[in-house]
Amino acid sequence: MTAPISLSRLPRPSLVDAALAAMRERITSGDWPVGQRIPKETELAEMLQIGRNTVREALRVLSHAGMIEVRQGDGTYVRALHEPATIMAQVSHTSLRDHFELRVMLETESARLAALRRTTRDIRRMGAALKARGERSSYSDLARFLDLDASFHLAVAEASHNDALIPLYRYFLDAAREAALSALVEHGVTEPKLELHERLFQAIEAGDALRAVRAARAILQPLIAAFTDGKSPGTAAARGVRKRAAQERHKA
Repeated sequence: MTAPISLSRLPRPSLVDAALAAMRERITSGDWPVGQRIPKETELAEMLQIGRNTVREALRVLSHAGMIEVRQGDGTYVRALHEPATIMAQVSHTSLRDHFELRVMLETESARLAALRRTTRDIRRMGAALKARGERSSYSDLARFLDLDASFHLAVAEASHNDALIPLYRYFLDAAREAALSALVEHGVTEPKLELHERLFQAIEAGDALRAVRAARAILQPLIAAFTDGKSPGTAAARGVRKRAAQERHKA
């Protein structure tokens, strides 16, 4: 049986924080592995020697953070060992080369699944997004162009109809956009041509998964190649992305 941890003498805000810390420790240490149902509210209250309202508040925070999942009528289960926000913060501090290599993994699998599962509605949405994107030369505002480019790639991810991949891609999209902005503005990398994106769309529309994967890889390969010459920018460059992005957004 799990030994009780007395938190009752702490003020209420600290009680919630302490309860969160105790439960996070159970999860990250493996005491409560992914997929396991955690103790009920009454058991947690007894274990931590605090009130059920405090337990409920802590559980709500963990649920919002994506670490646990409440299944109505069944209980609360561990969903992840770490908070997604913490993981994405770590991703945002990696080198641009590492970032684009990760993006290739997401983009190619999105493209493959989209080619196999796309619907007529998906094709319309991707086509409209691609038309709105156009060529980079059509836009004086780089930030606006990257927003439209991101909309097309998100439409591809959504056409995968994978309920795990889509939210992950949405979460990753802001970081992907900022990395692209840094590559284009700070490092002079050329934006992939509209023609490459058209090839991706055509492959998905035709239901050709292999061709879709190749097309998705072709879009990002030049970006990766630009950072594999021994001069790949490290985390300092990645940390400067947000400042540069803000400057671009305020350009007329």
